Amino acid sequence: MALTLRTLPMASAARGPMAAGCEQCEEGRKMVLFVSGLCPFRCFYCPVSERRNQKDSVYANERPVTCDEDILEEAQAMGASGTGITGGDPLYSFERTLHIVKLLKENLGRKHHIHLYTREPNPAKIRALAEAGLDEVRLHIPHYLWGTFETRGQSFRKILDAAPGWGLARGVEIPLIPDKEKDLRKLLQSLSDLRVDFVNLNEFEFSETNEKNLLEREYHVNPGGGWGVQGSRIVARRLLKEAWGVPVHFCSSGFKDSVQLRQRLLRRGARTMHSFDVLTEDGTVLKGIIEIPGSQGPLDRAYREVQKTLGIDPEACHLNEVRRRIEVSPYLLRREAGRLRFPAFEVEEYPTTEATEVERSPLNGAARAALAIPSRIETGGV
Repeated sequence: MALTLRTLPMASAARGPMAAGCEQCEEGRKMVLFVSGLCPFRCFYCPVSERRNQKDSVYANERPVTCDEDILEEAQAMGASGTGITGGDPLYSFERTLHIVKLLKENLGRKHHIHLYTREPNPAKIRALAEAGLDEVRLHIPHYLWGTFETRGQSFRKILDAAPGWGLARGVEIPLIPDKEKDLRKLLQSLSDLRVDFVNLNEFEFSETNEKNLLEREYHVNPGGGWGVQGSRIVARRLLKEAWGVPVHFCSSGFKDSVQLRQRLLRRGARTMHSFDVLTEDGTVLKGIIEIPGSQGPLDRAYREVQKTLGIDPEACHLNEVRRRIEVSPYLLRREAGRLRFPAFEVEEYPTTEATEVERSPLNGAARAALAIPSRIETGGV
């Protein structure tokens, strides 16, 4: 059967069907579970951030994890139908990874799809994860084995051969390093002969942690924008013009941010925001907030005062005790902020646990005073 080429947003493309895990990511239904930043392999192109790289910390999406309930609550908050386990290398923290796979299947059901990304070709560990409920394994084959996979890649080949017997969908996921095209072609032919389920080619990209290594090797940023390495997309277009006998998916760095992440934020925002919040097309949330300085006395008293001043019921506002603020409709606050003695702002935030703020605009004099913004700007007669 011919594998049809399908173009995707942000210079991504797929020839043939995408892996089940990728389909869920595209729709924003996949929780990203960063099981640990620890990894023994130290790939020169590793893009993991300084905050996580070689740190033994766990994150469910952007949420720091301190207990099992954090993982389950995040899955519920976004309505996850699956989880992608990554790192670091999840097999380096095997006992934790095994526990998490069991946790997800036992609490979210057997249909909750779990895929895992690893560079460690360890059949015993991968088989144990499959028995615990893992659905899909993605092997990261190091670039120095691409051209000699037939003779030197036997440890990976054994897993790809055995995985169907363990009930696993199996594929390969690697960065598309543009000057390794010749070796990559050899690898794709070998993977076609093995009839793997899919091959994912990620755009080779710069990050804060790999920039020095990439520049030393004379890689350059794509002049067309973004953090992709120049040439990665060009080679992808060449490769995807050909039918390899195996589904091949090229995922650009822009696709991860502008499609996958955006869809996940939209999904989470719709499920977690208050009825009076406003969800933007980018997946952020607009809120009207009234901040209560600690010098202004008890929060509950300020809460009652704001309700009375604005003439609203408790259902139309939310008291955020952690952040010492009252949240209301941004539209309401734009109209009525001048009546309040407390600083009032319109803020744009990500609908995540940390609620990272993107932008804030003062809506009354108290807010401008809090930001030290003058009420009148002298122009000097210009």
